[in-house]
Amino acid sequence: MLEFLLPLSFLIFCILILSVVWRVNARKYISSGTVASAYDAWTQDKLLERLWGEHIHLGFYASGGGDVDFREAKIQFVHKLVKWSGLDKLPKGSRILDVGCGIGGSSRILAKYYGFNVTGITISPAQVKRARELTPSGINCNFQVMDALDLKFEDGSFDAVWSVEAGAHMNNKTKFADEMLRTLRPGGYLALADWNSRDLRAYPPTFFEKLVLNQLLEQWVHPNFISINEFSNILRTNKYSSGKVISGNWNTYTNPSWYDSIIEGFRRPLVILSLGPLAILKSIREIPTILLMNWAFRKGLMEFGVYKCRG
Repeated sequence: MLEFLLPLSFLIFCILILSVVWRVNARKYISSGTVASAYDAWTQDKLLERLWGEHIHLGFYASGGGDVDFREAKIQFVHKLVKWSGLDKLPKGSRILDVGCGIGGSSRILAKYYGFNVTGITISPAQVKRARELTPSGINCNFQVMDALDLKFEDGSFDAVWSVEAGAHMNNKTKFADEMLRTLRPGGYLALADWNSRDLRAYPPTFFEKLVLNQLLEQWVHPNFISINEFSNILRTNKYSSGKVISGNWNTYTNPSWYDSIIEGFRRPLVILSLGPLAILKSIREIPTILLMNWAFRKGLMEFGVYKCRG
């Protein structure tokens, strides 16, 4: 039934709202500072955390349907990516770098369930502060403010590098890959998941698709999107890479997250109300972009890329 709730006319209406009414409040990418500011704001108002829990990323639905609790699906995503990428083969005590760690949800799972020594980095000072607050003593995680395009670690510092839904915020995807693979020890594991567009050079977007992509870029501080194949080639040809890269498209497993992220507001209305009237407005503000994201991923304009390779 939900498939019929998003006709083309409503999508166009959403785009017009985003373009005209909220133009002055658009979160357009200008620099890494605008990414930091956006995530500081999202973290400090606590709306996303209260609604979605400790994980801001999408969830994993094994059957491709929304038959799993939204928060549990996010936890399952972490475990699925660990197993798919081979990180579960690493011994306890392995050094893991979580690039774009958010408020530390994935880092804590990697430390608690797999016994890893995890360093999480994010461009957002507010996220680091909150990640530290949420991490109990005895969980082997530490969090730092750091730019993913300028990692302050020596070559080969980590046994694995982990990154989920961070690359879309990077204006230089090659540098992003360089820094992750540089800090990975020879033979170490890279596990990465990200939002990608389809190959826009081979399959140019229509006028309507260009409007959609523009909104997805400007509303959530994304400088650009590239395809799964493009980023795979960047990893494959990197001087620090073994050259063997395996990638996949997890659209089917992650797409139910978009509707669930909206439905959570109806499941937990007191969460929004407890944060005051402004939280209600902020919640409504995000809905058109989430619906556009859902449409773009369902139609194949966007793809959920997963990648694994060895250093």
